[in-house]
Amino acid sequence: MKHVHIHITGIVQGVGMRPFVYRTAMAHGISGWVLNAGDGVHIEASAENASALDAFVRALRDEAPAAARIDGIEVVEHAGSTDDAGADTPQGVMPEDPSPIFRIVASDDETERTTLVSPDIATCPDCLRELFDPSDRRYHYPFINCTNCGPRFTIIRSLPYDRPATSMDAFPMCPACAAEYAGPADRRFHAQPNACFSCGPHITWREKVQTGTDAWERRGGITPAVGTTRQKSDAIIERCAEMLAAGGIVAIKGLGGFHLACDASNEHAVRDLRRRKRRSNKPLAVMVGNIEGARALCTIDEAEAELLTGSIRPIVLLRRRKQDERNDEWGAEQGKGGSDHSPKGDGSSRPESDGNDSSSSNGSNYPSLAPSVAFDLPELGIMLPYTPLQHLLLAACAARGVHTLVMTSGNVSEEPIETDDELAWAHLVEGGLADALLGNNRAILTRYDDSVVRVVNGNVMPVRRARGYAPQPLDLSRCAPSPETQQGAAPHGGIPCILACGPEQKATIALTREQPDGSALCFVSQHIGDVENGETFDAWHEARHRMSSLFELEPHALACDLHPTYLSSQWARAEASADGRALIEVQHHHAHIASVIAEMAARGIIGPAEQVLGIALDGTGAGTDGTVWGGEVMIASLSGFTRMAHLKPWRLPAGMASVRDARRNAFSLLHSCELLDHPGARVLAEGLSEAERAVTATMIERGLNSPLTSSMGRLLDAMAAMLGICLNATYEGEPAIMLEAAAWRALGDDARRPHDGADCPGYRFALQEQSVPAPGEQTRQRRSRVGEYAIDQVIELDPTPMVHAALDDLSAGRPVEAIAADVHIAAAKAVCDASIQIARRTGIRNIALSGGVFMNRLLLGEVLQRLRAEGLRPLVPSAVPANDGCIAYGQAAVARARLCER
Repeated sequence: MKHVHIHITGIVQGVGMRPFVYRTAMAHGISGWVLNAGDGVHIEASAENASALDAFVRALRDEAPAAARIDGIEVVEHAGSTDDAGADTPQGVMPEDPSPIFRIVASDDETERTTLVSPDIATCPDCLRELFDPSDRRYHYPFINCTNCGPRFTIIRSLPYDRPATSMDAFPMCPACAAEYAGPADRRFHAQPNACFSCGPHITWREKVQTGTDAWERRGGITPAVGTTRQKSDAIIERCAEMLAAGGIVAIKGLGGFHLACDASNEHAVRDLRRRKRRSNKPLAVMVGNIEGARALCTIDEAEAELLTGSIRPIVLLRRRKQDERNDEWGAEQGKGGSDHSPKGDGSSRPESDGNDSSSSNGSNYPSLAPSVAFDLPELGIMLPYTPLQHLLLAACAARGVHTLVMTSGNVSEEPIETDDELAWAHLVEGGLADALLGNNRAILTRYDDSVVRVVNGNVMPVRRARGYAPQPLDLSRCAPSPETQQGAAPHGGIPCILACGPEQKATIALTREQPDGSALCFVSQHIGDVENGETFDAWHEARHRMSSLFELEPHALACDLHPTYLSSQWARAEASADGRALIEVQHHHAHIASVIAEMAARGIIGPAEQVLGIALDGTGAGTDGTVWGGEVMIASLSGFTRMAHLKPWRLPAGMASVRDARRNAFSLLHSCELLDHPGARVLAEGLSEAERAVTATMIERGLNSPLTSSMGRLLDAMAAMLGICLNATYEGEPAIMLEAAAWRALGDDARRPHDGADCPGYRFALQEQSVPAPGEQTRQRRSRVGEYAIDQVIELDPTPMVHAALDDLSAGRPVEAIAADVHIAAAKAVCDASIQIARRTGIRNIALSGGVFMNRLLLGEVLQRLRAEGLRPLVPSAVPANDGCIAYGQAAVARARLCER
């Protein structure tokens, strides 16, 4: 007999790994056991010959469940006979003597908690078939799941992942479910959330009722109601669909929190939702029942279809169709027949329908949208149902002619998404945002928004990393070798766990764990929100405590943004001062570029110590010179950077007030360009009162509460206001977003443009070498703290010629859409021209792109084309967003590199 101990690490809990190991062992004639432990899955395996064990180990790697991610398989051979088996097994994972049969044993909680847990998984095709099969005992059960799908991270209390360590511990299994759970051949073998109507969670319903007048009450309905049986559950879903079809707004509990839902085709309902949520202009995400409905609204390529129909099902930003195209596409899709519930979107797993599932659509009632869902924006955020309840609700709505639902985050403006039923009732229903609440009695233990992604040039780019992606760890490469390690010293064994505190907007946090090979894992949290108030800062702390506790990570070093007033940075400085932990401050745009370096190094595209040329374009970031940066070209490594080029600065009168009121920003830009008297500036100037103009001019000239900015985001905002496209921002980046939308209207579907600028004469930036002013003491200190290596001269990108050309065209009556397109081309050309100059001078060929401005599909595409045309290699992030959602990852990478150097 040959005996081995096998240790599997990676995402191996919550993905059906133990049942898979059991079945694989039986198929290969292996005896022994498998268990979950805090550091992964452990297997004790015995076989008559080595070839059987070798085949078993190969199968573990090659045939693992689709949702698993195998990071490592360590095989330790035992010497001697069966009596000796387990002698070399790691302490704390040997439950008892090996058995002549193979079995699953109780989880162990004595090992270090280093394993990874699967994020929540969308309803699988098998469960979907059962959900709509009248003969199945889980017919219409809103919480149907198996080892291949269902809630995972949002219900986990602690590791290892077993039912007693989840919010499902409140629901003892009935005999039928227990038999499935214990049956090795069953699809629900060790499925931790396994349940049914008899023993599991149930949906609940509460609505505002006016006694004696409500139709639900007159029919004998009772509120609150609990769906303890299929009939009661169906009645709740039907009532919810009825309310939505009548124009109501319902708070609906999902996997990671509540949504606010309404009929997306009902203009009155959508505007009512906007009014209640105080979300006047920001686009709303929608949910449709199937891929055909999505294609009726948007153009969808293969990569986008896989995202929509896969196991994660994020919100996908898609290019919208014109109305006549929608009608033609819907008719064509209906003519094809079939549905799309399979992971590959080929319709092969269509459930047998009783006419009530969400894939059954009335050909005469194609999906439609109210104008105010996304107004004139060229993209629409679409997702498909990913929970059984959503499938049931979309089916019930479709039967009433409602094929598209707005599904936006269920929260009071600027606060975290609601997760608790009672608080959701108080804040969302009694607070006036919703008319009713569709909840359930299964607790959400971790708050998660929907993820948002888009596909650009075939590459998937995250916009918001949350449900389905976080907290899957990202890799950090082995630190660049120091002279000591090159001479044989231990490779950075003393690097502590780092907590990266992230930015203020689109906040995430990150925790690192060093690996034996000198690399590290970086656990980046889900999207938390904008940490600008107490409620969101509480959510930030909640995420910090949760991740630290769950993965047993105690940070001994802190990384934070250089900005002096960010709440998370203030907290980090206070903590480091109080307990002596190492504090590493990171300049905002260096963190942006470092996140790209870290990702590309982990993927083996560049070396971990390699320098890149970074283009960081966004709205706001504290610079070392005390100004607001945001239009930066820098040479950067993980440990430091040199600012090589930037936009010519201008003032932001009243600071953040100019971000909200883009007219002030535009007025100041024109003042800086000495173009206030241009005829094309008259409309903007007249939009401000004489008193406003006078006060704003005084603030600019005297520098009163008017910080200098070199931000590309603010430049695009100013151009939007100057062209009259968007004067005030009701949400972050709105003027720049509207400017891009206007440009797309001019370009249509063809963004292919010549690269020499011949079609837009005058639309250019002046690139000039400028001497860097001698730094003051504060600037020198800030540079030292963040690792900036200053030079004597930089390239300054002056937008004055472009602004002048735009004003000329505006006064001549040229359409603002055409001007907006040329502004984008000019901006892209300017940053590329500066980068090409620097690349030729330095020999650097890798160009890292990051910052929220690269969420602009048009500008990103133009930059990519121009850089590639020069033989340069642009590096675009795919693991984390280009916006501030990447900052914590970048901070962790920078802090780790600096600690390595120490």
